[in-house]
Amino acid sequence: MANIYLIAICMLVGIFLRRINDFPENAPRTLNAYLIYVVLPAISLLYISKIQISFAILLPILLAWIIFPLTWVVFGYLGKRFNWKRTTTGCLIICGGLSNTGFVGYPIIEAIYGAEGLKIAVLIDQPGSFIVVSSLAIIVASIYGSEKMRKRDISKKVLLFPPFLFFLVAVTLNLLDIRIEGSLETILQNFASTLTPIALISVGMQLKVNLSDIKDHYLWYGLAHKLILAPTVIFLLYGFFLSTEGDQGLIYKVSVMEAGMAPMVTSSIIATNYNLRPKMASLLVGLGIPLSFFTLAVWYYILENL
Repeated sequence: MANIYLIAICMLVGIFLRRINDFPENAPRTLNAYLIYVVLPAISLLYISKIQISFAILLPILLAWIIFPLTWVVFGYLGKRFNWKRTTTGCLIICGGLSNTGFVGYPIIEAIYGAEGLKIAVLIDQPGSFIVVSSLAIIVASIYGSEKMRKRDISKKVLLFPPFLFFLVAVTLNLLDIRIEGSLETILQNFASTLTPIALISVGMQLKVNLSDIKDHYLWYGLAHKLILAPTVIFLLYGFFLSTEGDQGLIYKVSVMEAGMAPMVTSSIIATNYNLRPKMASLLVGLGIPLSFFTLAVWYYILENL
């Protein structure tokens, strides 16, 4: 329970700090930059370089590659069936099909399942979510939106995302059987240990929801899909392939929890750049994050009482 309390306290601290007049307005951006350029690369180097390659780890990697196409099929069909605006359909596909497996997912998984769970979360996030957001999400944005940035430019920006670059370095170290040990390992562990409090405080500082904007029923379609349908599919599908005990049980639980995370912040940025209902894209993230804490608590209860 101490880890659950930590999540709630960090979020409340972030909300409290946002209300202090003298606190810098750009503090969340600074904290996010620290996470992107220091903490997430440290986690990639620390865990991916040591992970044992096996068939079981393919399932976490495939998570985003299952959820995103499923979301495309669901909202693509509904959009045509009920004659939705193409911008609405595109926004729901991009934001509803990508989980916040990093900023929100990492600290929550680490708090609940520890370092071993975080290793699996990194696999879900780096070769899964970030490759999907730089490929399939760009294709969807190009089809449904008015392009404001060249596909090449956005793909380049995502592919040069520091944690992804260090993921490639960590994979290389793994394949070459080069181990990170000694002082370097200790330094990386110290940086990695700051992830949970800083990421969740940053999220708390950025939570701003205008109640007058939440009447859009499309918003709730997207949140219902992301927080309920997507994890249900993974819960049932992965249940056929994985045991609920031991190492496979941990992979199963982390995969279901990551599938139920709120929409990815990067997906909202892409939707905005392509003029795909920018306000709704922001709300899907801003409202999805606090709501996901309640739905994730339900999923956690289900998974721990199988």
